[in-house]
Parts: sequence; C-alpha cells; structure tokens
Amino acid sequence: MINIEPIKAFNDNYIWLVTTNEGSIVIDPGESKNTLDLLSNKQIDLSNILITHHHFDHTGGIADLSKNNTLDVYGPSNGIESITKRVANGDVINVIGLSFEIIEIPGHTLDHIAYYSFNEGNPILFCGDTLFSGGCGRVFEGTHEQMHNSLAKLKQLPSNTKIYCGHEYTESNFKFALEVDPLNEDLQVRLNEVKQLRELEIPTLPSTLESELKTNPFLRCDNEDIQESIHKKFNTPKLEVDVFKAIREWKDNF
Repeated sequence: MINIEPIKAFNDNYIWLVTTNEGSIVIDPGESKNTLDLLSNKQIDLSNILITHHHFDHTGGIADLSKNNTLDVYGPSNGIESITKRVANGDVINVIGLSFEIIEIPGHTLDHIAYYSFNEGNPILFCGDTLFSGGCGRVFEGTHEQMHNSLAKLKQLPSNTKIYCGHEYTESNFKFALEVDPLNEDLQVRLNEVKQLRELEIPTLPSTLESELKTNPFLRCDNEDIQESIHKKFNTPKLEVDVFKAIREWKDNF
C-alpha cells in the first residue's frame, strides 16, 4: 500500500509526501511550514528526506524537518551540507519498504538526480526539475546536450511510469507545446483536461510517461513533423539535439 500526495510550497512548487505501511518520506522540501502542519495533523513521523538537486526551493525545509528527528537525508554527491546519504547513478536505496534506483540526469543542474521505483509493476519517478508535464527544466548549469541525454534516459522507462515533478507548470507548458506541435490532437485533448483541473485548483500531476511521449515536445524531438517545423522556423539542423536546443531556447523567451 502506497499513498503519494502533494504539499504545496511557494507559488507553484510541490513537495511529495510518500507513505507506506512502513513509514513516510518527503521529496524536495523547499520549505517546512506546510509539511510540518500536515505531518502534525495526520500524526505522521517522517522517516527520510529525498533531494533531487541543490536549488533552494527544493532544499530550504530540510533543516526544520530534520531538527527534531533522527532521519537520513538522501541526495546528490555535491556540497549540500544537510545531505547525510550521498548517492550516485545506479545506486539503489531502500526506504519505507520501497526500492529506488538513482538516475543521474544533469542539465538543469549538474548534480540533478531522479528516484525511480518499479514498485511491483506500478513504477514511479520523482524527477525534480528535469522532466515536467508538457515540458522540461531550464538549462542552468549543464548543456543542452546533457539535458537532451537526460531526457533520453527517462524515455526508456516503462510507459506506465507515473511522473512526479517539482512544479505546477503544466498548463503553461502545454500552451507553449501547441505552438511547437499545433496539429497534435493528443496535446489538444490534454490541454483541455489540464485547464479544467486548474479551474478547480486540482493538481495536474502525476502525469505518465505514456502521455508525455505523445504530448511533450521535449520528448518528441525525433518526430519528423517537429523537426521540419523547427528547421523552417530557426534554420537548425534536423538532428534531435539541435531541435531540442532550439525548442528549449524558444521556450526560454516565450
């Protein structure tokens, strides 16, 4: 039995609370107040914290959440002082009865990792700010080639993988995606669904990899229609990494 629920933080962040019969963890606590309130109201004792990358809106709550607890904080092997268990690509950690494989996915930051659990045929992925529903993270520290390669790794996961990312960017992402891929009927349907959810203030996440492969332009740089469209618009080569870079830079200024 596994329960995953979002905790809102800042304007559009999600902290993910994961609970099984063996305990609870949070992923990327950028702040602590809402999380502490929820834990208190539900009388939940936190077992561990998982961190995907060093940005403050994903780490700022660690100190408060771990102040009165003896718990492990898992995260990338970089300078985040509050990490107690440093992990790298291919490592497997076991927390609250779940096994998570560590996947290094640099691009947004150089230290970015994801946590993937096959979860008895119901796979889940916590991917921070690398893969969003309908989009991907900005390339801050890495290169566009690194980000493209990181997304290519995630594309290889089972299609029924549920995608838990760090921000509620879905509606704006899909509005941009329609500029890139205007004839995509799956995308048009998905955007309408997302608009209805946001009108009711319901989270649009998780998504699934199957849905993203049909609608997310950053995962569709191998699509010939998109390649041709981007080539005509920006005069870029029809190579996947060049198409990806052009779309990402377009989105940066959209």
